[in-house]
Amino acid sequence: MLDNNDSKTRSVGEGPASPQDDLARQVFGVLGIPIDAMGLEPSLSALEAAIEKKQVLWLSTPNVNFLISSQVEKQFRESLLMSDLCVVDGMPIVWIARLLGVPIKERVTGADLFEALKHNRSNRPLRVFLFGGAEDVASSVGRILNAQSGRLKCVGTLNPGVGTVDEMSSEKIIETINASDADILAVFLSAKKAQSWLLQNSDRLKIPVRAQFGATINFEAGTVNRAPLIFRRAGFEWLWRVKEEPYFWRRYWADGKSLLRMLMTGAVPLALDSLWARLRSPRNIEDMRIELSESENTTVVRIAGPAIAAHIDKAISAFRNALAKGKAIDVDVSGIRMLDPRFFGLFLMVRKQLKRRDQNLRLIRPSAAIIRVFRWNGFEFLLSKEIGGMEDPGRATKRPRIEPSTPSEYRREGLI
Repeated sequence: MLDNNDSKTRSVGEGPASPQDDLARQVFGVLGIPIDAMGLEPSLSALEAAIEKKQVLWLSTPNVNFLISSQVEKQFRESLLMSDLCVVDGMPIVWIARLLGVPIKERVTGADLFEALKHNRSNRPLRVFLFGGAEDVASSVGRILNAQSGRLKCVGTLNPGVGTVDEMSSEKIIETINASDADILAVFLSAKKAQSWLLQNSDRLKIPVRAQFGATINFEAGTVNRAPLIFRRAGFEWLWRVKEEPYFWRRYWADGKSLLRMLMTGAVPLALDSLWARLRSPRNIEDMRIELSESENTTVVRIAGPAIAAHIDKAISAFRNALAKGKAIDVDVSGIRMLDPRFFGLFLMVRKQLKRRDQNLRLIRPSAAIIRVFRWNGFEFLLSKEIGGMEDPGRATKRPRIEPSTPSEYRREGLI
């Protein structure tokens, strides 16, 4: 049975005291970030439901630049981990996710969602507040929206100018946004600044749906032409973007090189490891065992066997019980034989709920094979920094040790 903090969805203005039961999300962990395997229509329905119930929904739309940034900037990664919905904007991420067995059907961009919101199925027109944008672009887009016959109306705009996230988080700015009584807060800052601003002000905002919509404002204002549908479906929208805004070529070139490196050192080894595991395993899926025990301040969840999507319901039930105990959680992963993106997604959701309670999730005692899987998939940050009894393959020791935290340290310890 869940405690009240885990069973409720946050209402606007409540803050972190009653977080969403994110364990219900069909979320997958891919290359260090969460991905919700949802198409455009289910995503739109989720936004409409959050608005109707006045529940907080922070939408993020990771593309390749988001993915690369999350690898090098902890706060940016944290903004994705704490989001309530992460639908994939970038086609390369869709392809990689499919390679790893994630059942993602389509790309969902911020621009597509913004357009869909104009034709929402709510019982009244939805109200949007436009925050950011160059010069008076937001005001221009607001006038365009209100002149159209669509079901999305602008109830306020604000250009905070050039400044730091702290400067854009003043009481006056937050009060202006909240006073609009909008249903949707559309942020049009740079991706890094927008995600940081949303992370910093999440508990101060009263608008149910909030998201960084990127270049959408330029498409809506007509200052930049969006790529034709054939380019978008083929995954070449970036090429059209370079044609429209040539200075973007440097970013795409840098991101492309980083993505190729991640593909070769992460996604491909993961895909091959998964294929090899399936070839070795019997046709009938081995059962997964999961047990809970408690100490004074911690609930320990021990998992043994294949931690894969076929056993996700059993794991969700166990983690809900663990969360209901109100303690920090240690997950003993020493008995895990396989680990897939669906289980990484579950770990991320458990971590998110614990973070909202100012508690920690620790994954302890990983084997060398599991460490490799975590590293390939960009989730080493989930592993505990204190080894706490972690097995050291090939050597026996009774000395307490500090767990390696980087690949080079794991190599020196002989773990990989």
